Amino acid sequence: MNNRKHINFVFSISIVLCLMLVVWGIAAPDSFEKIANAMKHTITIYMGWWYVLLMTVFIGFILWLCFFSKYKNIRLGDDNASPKYSFRTWFAMLFSAGMGIGLVFWGIAEPLNYFSNPLECKAGSDDAMKFAIQKSFLHWGIHPWSNYAVLALALSYFWYRKKKKGLISPILIPIFGEETANGKLGRLVDILAVIATIAGVSTSLGLGAMQINAGLNKLYGIPQNNTVVTIIIIIVTVVFLTSALTGVDKGIKLLSNINVWLFCIIAIICLYIGNTINIINTIIEGTGIYLQNIIENTLSIGAFGNSEWYGSWTVFYWGWWIAWAPFSSVFIARISEGRTIKEFCIGVVMVPTFVSTIWFSIMGRLGMDLGIDIAKEAIKNTSTALFAVLENYPFGSIISLLIVILLCIFFITSADSATFVLGILTSDGNLNPKAWNKIIWGIVLSLMAISLILFTENGLNMLQTISIAGALPFSFIMLCAVIALIKSFSKHKTDDLY
Repeated sequence: MNNRKHINFVFSISIVLCLMLVVWGIAAPDSFEKIANAMKHTITIYMGWWYVLLMTVFIGFILWLCFFSKYKNIRLGDDNASPKYSFRTWFAMLFSAGMGIGLVFWGIAEPLNYFSNPLECKAGSDDAMKFAIQKSFLHWGIHPWSNYAVLALALSYFWYRKKKKGLISPILIPIFGEETANGKLGRLVDILAVIATIAGVSTSLGLGAMQINAGLNKLYGIPQNNTVVTIIIIIVTVVFLTSALTGVDKGIKLLSNINVWLFCIIAIICLYIGNTINIINTIIEGTGIYLQNIIENTLSIGAFGNSEWYGSWTVFYWGWWIAWAPFSSVFIARISEGRTIKEFCIGVVMVPTFVSTIWFSIMGRLGMDLGIDIAKEAIKNTSTALFAVLENYPFGSIISLLIVILLCIFFITSADSATFVLGILTSDGNLNPKAWNKIIWGIVLSLMAISLILFTENGLNMLQTISIAGALPFSFIMLCAVIALIKSFSKHKTDDLY
């Protein structure tokens, strides 16, 4: 099958499947929601162990590669290749694409949920606070970034070292051979990557739009409803499509750097207005608790009770991160040519984990230091929790405005990056996809988010449900990435072939 047919097949099948989901969500929202919820329930109850083991494998593999393997100095590209972007710009782009909106959305809401409803301790107690910080670090630390790193590293290695197409399917070559990887199985994998990307990114676009609406409501009294959320998505869609047409080196690069600077400014201001000593102590002690208990927490799944809690939080998060992997990993791979494996692992896993722990320490303590009553009130509406807490602090309105701006830029950057990735995956691996391709996928992303928010009874829940359901088939491809790298590395010095 020639390249033109491959392009038509992957693009056509992917676009048809995505539009079918959108139409289904609009035309028959009740059945859509019923089946999606049944899928989520089945996955969290019966497949939680699989997600837990998979995340454990990812972390172990990345730590081994980075610190103990003889392959850590392999360069992702030719031996004399050099990185195209400075470390700061590279980190800004991968961090913005990886979880920007999510960190802002859950930065206060998640710790307050744990603080108000902890396991095996009293709500609002010191132990509840410790539990909240520990679980927030777990869900947003080394696990998601190791998950991204595994696939992104495999893609970078096969794209730039082995000179394969810019698709997901080349990671199958060491396992199944080139003919199979370029055949029906390879095309199926590329289509699954597109579907998983749509599921994961539409979730974050919906979350971001809902929180922007919540911020505008707090600041300016703009109504908080689905109509306003839809208008926000439409406006931002026009903006991010405009940005997407400028390419990585202009729009995404500029916005990512702005994101990181604004993110740091907000964190510093919040550190100042909160109980600074408490926050610094939380960063230090929270890191110690996180590292000390990381093996136990990684393997916890509720086998001895509380399985529902783990299904709603930990297992959901592992599914969400896997759903985000094709999008984030393809984008990270696209900007990582020329870096060594060790440098890649440190930049993609260690540094973002450090940033995430600081963010959750600051935002979590801002919320929990106000006490259990305010915490319970704040989490009644997840979208407004952040603003409900900030209004109790000096400069709360100013910080809220900065956060709304940050959310808008993160929104644009994530969607911009997603259309770029979808363009790559549906244009036979062209690392600079055509404008029309990116425009089509930008519209599909927005339609998916809008349809789930407008036409299902619980828009936020459905966004999350679609995400975790889309992750399951792709989780097996993630494991293939690990196997493919091990097989390829084992022949690296003696045989440059597979």
